[in-house]
Amino acid sequence: KVKSETVANCQRLSMEFQQYVVHTRSLRKVFLSIKGIYYQVEIKGQVITWLVPYQFSQRVPDDVDFRVMLTFLEFYQTLIGFVNFKLYTDSNLSYPPKLDILKDEGSGGLNVLVIEPKNVHLSLNSLNVEYEKKSRSMTSEEKVQKLKSEERLKTLSQKLDAMEDKESTDHLEDTETDVNENLMDEFIEQTSEQSTSQGQTLIYQDIYSASTVLLEFQQLFSKCIFYLSREVPKYSLEFVIRAFGGQVGWDDTVGMGSPFKEHDERITHYITDRQMTREPISTRIYVQPQWVYDCINARKLLRTKPYQPDKALPAHLSPFVEYKEGDYLPGNINDFEGTMEEMEVSDSQKDVKGDTKEDSDSDTDSEKEESETNSSDGVTNYAENNESEAEELIHQMELEAETIGIPFSKYQKNRERIEKQNKNIVKHEIAITGRKRSAKEIEEEETKELAKIMMPKKQKKLYNKMQYGKKKQEEKTLNLKRKKEILEKKKR
Repeated sequence: KVKSETVANCQRLSMEFQQYVVHTRSLRKVFLSIKGIYYQVEIKGQVITWLVPYQFSQRVPDDVDFRVMLTFLEFYQTLIGFVNFKLYTDSNLSYPPKLDILKDEGSGGLNVLVIEPKNVHLSLNSLNVEYEKKSRSMTSEEKVQKLKSEERLKTLSQKLDAMEDKESTDHLEDTETDVNENLMDEFIEQTSEQSTSQGQTLIYQDIYSASTVLLEFQQLFSKCIFYLSREVPKYSLEFVIRAFGGQVGWDDTVGMGSPFKEHDERITHYITDRQMTREPISTRIYVQPQWVYDCINARKLLRTKPYQPDKALPAHLSPFVEYKEGDYLPGNINDFEGTMEEMEVSDSQKDVKGDTKEDSDSDTDSEKEESETNSSDGVTNYAENNESEAEELIHQMELEAETIGIPFSKYQKNRERIEKQNKNIVKHEIAITGRKRSAKEIEEEETKELAKIMMPKKQKKLYNKMQYGKKKQEEKTLNLKRKKEILEKKKR
């Protein structure tokens, strides 16, 4: 069986690492999945991702040999303990952090551990002890020297205070530059591979702008004060909110050590996961827990209206998915436009928008008519001006076909077949999209097909494989779009 001391030690090591992440603002991504909660941090240029299970009641299986697993657990405890020690000492923090026993007994969460800076100066008491040991075996000259040293020792505290004041002033002057330099170093480590692969050189302005963006992201919740209801996962929300500079409070039934109570007037966001049973306070914003995680992944404060307690939540998208060209992009990505402050529009602006709507509609109608006429004229002009170029291109294709050994009759049949296929494709596109392709698009399609005919067999096979993959991806994207349309119709 697993001993309670082992479980307590593992919990302490986990909280020590979380406290370090909160202190250094290293958290980057969070994702709620069926397996658990995925966290991703970036520490000294290294990206670390781990999975934390939900805190449900667990059933211990009988068919598992815990003796073998305890051997691995012992190794990982030693490893994580050394990693935490190295991280804390490199950040000039005392390790292990102090434990608040009262909060620990009352399930205080991350507030149980108290992080303090490391003391680099020797205490005066230790110096006095050393002098007392040496004073027993001293001559008269050494005693005189001792008196002088004691006088110096009396003024030592004043000198140390003066030195610390000087260091603090120098540190305040250099804080902004140091932060910018650290952020720039971190950004250079992230983008070094991209810059070398793409052959681009980064200028100082790009590095500075990226560092300011990262600094703003690390202070995402710095102006927010959250209160957690009893039913929400405190162990996760407290960690992610504090990692981005926010303040968190909770009910006493969940745990001890809450910085403020439920009736505090400073609270800006109330996180709940059930329907409201009492009258809401007008100065607070009531949201569901998913809003916090989506804000972190979007790197900005999102609109709170879709996350209200009585609303159906939008899809929780994974931040670990990288979308490529041609992939299906969920509509939620484009829905998150602007922060809370940007979405708050004054009544006067709304009135102005309402007055100018009719004028803008008339202007847009006239612009549409002009653009349609211009586009049709442009297509005809393009066809007339580039007629000679098209003939030259076709003549060049015929010559290349003769050099390869393709008879002219076979080339002519292939060309007629391609033109017939293009006509059918145009009819099909008009039936689906209601838009006719331009002369330029038709010509480009014909040149592609003609070039495909004159390809060698190896290149043609490779080209067909590439086109097959693209076609499969397009079908997958269209299928997902159809499913989304069906779901939206059902909601209506």
